[in-house]
Amino acid sequence: MTYSVARDEYTATDYDVYQALVYSVRDQMMDRWFRTQRSYYDIGVKRVYYLSLEFLLGRALLNNILNLGGESAYARAMEEIGYDLHILEEQESDAGLGNGGLGRLAACFLDSAATLGLAFYGYGIRYEYGIFRQRIVEGYQQEAPDNWMRYGNPWEIPRPDVLFPVRFYGRTRRYEDETGHERWDWIETQTVDAMAYDIPVVGFRNDVVNTLRLWAAKSSREFDLEKFNAGDYVRAVEDKNQSENISKVLYPPDDQYAGKELRLKQQYFFVSATLQDMIRRFRKSGKSLEHLPDEAAVQLNDTHPAIAIPELMRMLMDDERLEWQEAWDITERVFGYTNHTILAEALEVWETDFIAALLPRHLQIIEEIDLRLRKAVATGSPLDEEKVRRMAVIDEERHLVRMANLAIVGSHSVNGVAKLHSEILKQSVFHDFHELFPGRFNNKTNGITPRRWLMKANPDLCRLITSAIGDRWCTDLDRLRDLETHAGDPAFRESWAKIKQANKRRFTDSVARYHGVELDPGAMFDTQIKRIHEYKRQLLNALHVITLYHRIVDGETIAPRTVVFGGKAAPAYFIAKLIIKLINTIAEVIRNEPKARGQLDVFFLPNYGVTCAELLYPATDLSEQISTAGTEASGTGNMKAVLNGGLIIGTLDGANIEIGEQIGWDNIFIFGRTAEEIGELARSGYDPLECVESTPAMKRAVDELTGGVIARKGEASFQPIADILLRDDRYFHCADLASYVEMQETASRAFLDREAWLRRSITSVARSGHFSSDRTVSEYASEIWGVAPPKRS
Repeated sequence: MTYSVARDEYTATDYDVYQALVYSVRDQMMDRWFRTQRSYYDIGVKRVYYLSLEFLLGRALLNNILNLGGESAYARAMEEIGYDLHILEEQESDAGLGNGGLGRLAACFLDSAATLGLAFYGYGIRYEYGIFRQRIVEGYQQEAPDNWMRYGNPWEIPRPDVLFPVRFYGRTRRYEDETGHERWDWIETQTVDAMAYDIPVVGFRNDVVNTLRLWAAKSSREFDLEKFNAGDYVRAVEDKNQSENISKVLYPPDDQYAGKELRLKQQYFFVSATLQDMIRRFRKSGKSLEHLPDEAAVQLNDTHPAIAIPELMRMLMDDERLEWQEAWDITERVFGYTNHTILAEALEVWETDFIAALLPRHLQIIEEIDLRLRKAVATGSPLDEEKVRRMAVIDEERHLVRMANLAIVGSHSVNGVAKLHSEILKQSVFHDFHELFPGRFNNKTNGITPRRWLMKANPDLCRLITSAIGDRWCTDLDRLRDLETHAGDPAFRESWAKIKQANKRRFTDSVARYHGVELDPGAMFDTQIKRIHEYKRQLLNALHVITLYHRIVDGETIAPRTVVFGGKAAPAYFIAKLIIKLINTIAEVIRNEPKARGQLDVFFLPNYGVTCAELLYPATDLSEQISTAGTEASGTGNMKAVLNGGLIIGTLDGANIEIGEQIGWDNIFIFGRTAEEIGELARSGYDPLECVESTPAMKRAVDELTGGVIARKGEASFQPIADILLRDDRYFHCADLASYVEMQETASRAFLDREAWLRRSITSVARSGHFSSDRTVSEYASEIWGVAPPKRS
């Protein structure tokens, strides 16, 4: 406090105490960090470079203390000087480095890789502003800046000596080298410097500390001295500010030219800096570049870093003077690609004009990759021109570069993130590539770290589990199986129930404190917390709530239920934002309905993020995982819910299938059509209006959007939502609604049988060990990266 924060006991605020505590914890990590990094050099390990535009870390204080093994010591120490460790944690902002599941998965991988002792480096961008802070005003989402770095980030270590130039624009120049070989220069470029900021990543009680390295854009020149001397200070620093905008904001809106350009700049910026850092570190081995794949594995987390493939080719050919084939062999062996989407509209593409202007040399290399791929595909007989067009990296008709195709061609491994997802990639979305590259496609089902999502988020349940089966489950989640015998113990079930009730009370107290809404902790907590999107089908959930509301006003009594929604809609996604308004209008109508009191409530949790999730998953009784079958790659919210004793209502989609296989189909509420049935329905001519008209309760719920109490109360037109449901139901809400409502009623009856529900809850946790990210990362390590934990003396 005195020497690092410059405060004393009389002047220190809670934030000052938090900062001092962070520096104290950080000190405990430093020796471990140095020893870990030195050991990687001394042993000569192969390193993994994990490239992701997002790392949704959440708060770090208690997580780091937990992994260091210091919870009780720090809690006791802070209590002795008059502070509560958990209250101090509230001074920390959620790191605004991610948006959703992609970034949360990356954060879990960081934790698991350090816990497994792998030489693993996360690489991303040091965003000064997160995606946005969500406020709900009169039921509508409003976006505000997420200035999470307002007071700095005491966990990060600036590395001004780790600075790499990143070039943009310019033009290419062909020349012949001294041996007469054709070479290319990229000249007349604009340069931005990438400066490293390191965040230590602590393994669980194993003295391993890995690194998350984030890049910040720094102008390569402070200002134009000539303009400054002429008195035009503002214009003098304009270039500096423009350059440094690259790392200002996570995911700028891409509906404007400048926004699109900035997004592509971000992707190339962090990729170029990372590969330069990788080559710098590799040089220390003293080996020739042909050995690079033996020393480094690069994993592309989705297509956002796929520009790394032509960038490494450029570095190897232009800077290192390798020939194409040698450079390509190295590149292909270095890269692995993780696909995260099945939806065609979500597969990333870039206009060739954008790339030509911003990265002219890279477009040349992409064109050569495309040409060689076309020749490889066209060797089949008979020549299938349509197949060539489907597989091409460049869509010549629309002048687009298909980044997924580029990532597939340039990687030795392409993995999906759940069994169903990986099969759809092989059999449908990328079937042609699967045929061309047999063995390249594989599955790595996602997982979550049990340290944050059970030990930190649900400490009371963690203690109960440990008292029953010991603590070896913390690093070997399969050991939770030993819990299964306790499901039949009435005393254990009662302890389990009390913890769930306490977690629900903790959540309702937080909602009352921060949002002024009183929720009933005795009701079933039915939660759907994820990004707002049509394919996630929050709308299906909302329609079910409307049917419950109708039953109540008609005089029926239902099992008490509190439905909690949370998630952000993209700022330009009109329908998603209107769905938020609809949910909040439904909540208002129900809260004003006397008959609903004690039976039904709805709450939309604003600004949902990691810290909210840590509060809500332990409180969840029923978790909504209801995406249209065949659209969700995996999901990890389903895993967090199950690990905390919640049961799932869901479709046979993503990882729900594997969860059902692991925990038993009696412990999951499955409804709706399968992916195959959805495909057949689409081909046979799906009529949503017919589905609605055939069921009076459904018709009444849909009619409510345009002519009922909810429509009038909303003071907004929900007609666009009704139009989607009845005319353009791409995600088959109406086809699955009847089945969904029926399964919800089954879940309600099951919840009322308290002892049976508790048995299901305990059994589900006991059988959820497969969904640890430790298992996922171990599979990546052995089957894709070819790495193992180094043997330390």
